[in-house]
Amino acid sequence: MNIGFIGAGHMGSAMIEGLLKAKTVDPENLFVKGGSSGTAEALQKKLGFQLIKDYEPFKTCQIIFIATGAKIVLEILKQAAPYMSKNTILISVATGHTIEEAQAVLDKDIHVVHAIPNTPVSVNAGMIGAAFAKNMPNDTKSQAIHVLESLGKVEEVSENILGTFGTVAGCSPAFVDIFMEALADGAVLEGIPRALSYEITAQMMLGSAKLALESKKHPGELKDGVTSPGGSTIKGVMALEKNGFRYAVMDAVKQANS
Repeated sequence: MNIGFIGAGHMGSAMIEGLLKAKTVDPENLFVKGGSSGTAEALQKKLGFQLIKDYEPFKTCQIIFIATGAKIVLEILKQAAPYMSKNTILISVATGHTIEEAQAVLDKDIHVVHAIPNTPVSVNAGMIGAAFAKNMPNDTKSQAIHVLESLGKVEEVSENILGTFGTVAGCSPAFVDIFMEALADGAVLEGIPRALSYEITAQMMLGSAKLALESKKHPGELKDGVTSPGGSTIKGVMALEKNGFRYAVMDAVKQANS
C-alpha cells in the first residue's frame, strides 16, 4: 500500500514516524510533500521516505494524510484534488474545516476522514478521535481505522465534538509534561538526581495510566487506594487542593478549547 502525506510539521512528523515504526508502510511507499520550513527534508534524511516536490505520486496512493495549518488546508486540498481518485481515502488531521467542506473542495466521491491525533502517535501510543463521512462503505472505513490504529487507540466520535476531543487528547500532553517537570523539580529539591527524577516520573505516569485503562476503575477509587489515613499521600493531595490544582486543570482545558 502506498500512503501520501501533505505536511511534516510537529503532528505530521509524529505520524510519519509512527507509521514507519509500526511498519504500516515501507519508506519507499511513503510519499511526503512538505512545505517551506525544511522539516520534511530533515525528517527524510532520518527516516528515508520518498520526498516529493509535486502531487503526481499521489495518483498511486490509496490513503493520503493532510497535516497542514488550518488556514491553508482547503487551498492545499484544491491543489491536490486532481491527483486523487474516487477510491482515495483522505485523512485530514488539520483543524479549521469540516468533512463537508473538504468534500466540496475535492468535488468528487473521495472518502474523507477527519481525525485529531496527539503527538504520542510517534511511539504508536496516540489517542485519536475520528469522524467519518456519511455513507462511507464499511470496508473503506475499516481500512482507514486499521491504519490509524497502528498509531494508537482510535475512538469514533461525531465531528461536532472533535474539537474538544482534540483539546483534551492533543493539548493535554503539554499539561502532563509540565506536571512531570514539576514533579521532577520536587524530586531534585529533595535530593534525587535530575535524570533519575525524570525517569521515575515518566515511568510512574506510564504505570498509572496503564492501571487506569486496564482496571477500568474510577480515578477517585485509584487515588483512594494510595491515600492511607494520616499518610504522606493525603498530605500531598491536600497541598494540591490548597493550591487549586483541579481548578487549574479544568481551566486549562476550558481556555485551550475556547
